[in-house]
Order: sequence, then structure tokens, then C-alpha cells
Amino acid sequence: MNTPASPDNTPLPRSPELMSADDTALLVVDVQGKLVTLIPGHKRLVWNIRRLIDGADALGVAKGATEQYPQGLGPTVPELAGKFTSIPAKTAFSCGECGGLFRGWSERGIRKVLLAGIEAHVCVQQTAFDLMMHGFRVYLAVDALGSRADVDYQTALRRMDSAGATLTTVESALFEWCGRSGTPQFKQISALVKETAPE
Repeated sequence: MNTPASPDNTPLPRSPELMSADDTALLVVDVQGKLVTLIPGHKRLVWNIRRLIDGADALGVAKGATEQYPQGLGPTVPELAGKFTSIPAKTAFSCGECGGLFRGWSERGIRKVLLAGIEAHVCVQQTAFDLMMHGFRVYLAVDALGSRADVDYQTALRRMDSAGATLTTVESALFEWCGRSGTPQFKQISALVKETAPE
């Protein structure tokens, strides 16, 4: 009589399509006072970006931010600025101008970048293409990105998607970074997800 084999409960390997807290960084692009107020739904946009930052902090996800010509467009909005130790300025539209940030991440084994910020069709899009050219996997939190005009926003998403960037949402990214329930970090992420959105 054959004895049934014990089930092998070894977890399946995770898909490389998924982000994790160890291999991903969050980049917040140019969420500055003089520009963000021109974006439709900007209060919800800033709220979503703040939840991503808080989730990154809870889970140990690397994060960075940039400012486009702050002398003209002003600093990063206060709700977000205080969550970064430093925010480099740039004049190029692509955040690739801040190359040290990405080289530092790459040296730490971080090869995926989740983009949030504005504007989707200018600085975010040019950053996405430059990062993909340098071998980074780019993810786009579509509810944490914005442009002044919807046609620019929608066209930028389609263009980046067709070039290989991965579309996602804030809630999906938070749970993807978290990976599992039943941990103190999960409780923090769950609380972020349950927050009431601004009007």
C-alpha cells in the first residue's frame, strides 16, 4: 500500500511583474504649489501621493522627490515636502537630470520605480522613458498622476503603457509592497486604504 506523499507547502516564487518593498522605489515628481492647483482634482491627487509616501515609510520602501525650477514654480506642497529630507531641483523636464538618485537606488538592487506626480505628459513621461532606457522597470500610479488637460493625461498613459510601463493604482501598489496580511505593517497599510478621500 502506497503512503500518500506529504504536501509540499513551499510557496511559489513571486512574479517579477510584482513590486516589493525591497526592489522598488517611489519617485514623487514635481508636486509644487504653483502648478498642482491647476490640476483637476488636485486635493485627491496630493492625498493619494501622501498615502503612497506614508506606505513607503511604513514598509521601508525607498523614496525620492524632485522639483522643477522651484524659483518659478515654488516648492513642493507642505503636505508632502516634510516627508523628505531633501528634494533636488532640476531644470530638465526628466528627473534623469538627478542621476545620483537613480544610481544610488541601482547600487542597492532597486530596479523598479513607481512614479507619482505631475505633469503626466511632460516630466513624468520623459522620466519614465529615460528610466526604461536605463533598465529600470517603471510603474505608474494612475490615480497619483495628473495633467492640466485630460487629453494630455490620457495620451501620456497610453504612450507610456505602449512603451512598457506598467499601470497600477495607489491601493494596488500599497498592498503589493506589503505582500501579506497579519503584520503590523499590514495594519498601517490597511489604515491608509480606509482613509476617506477629500472632496
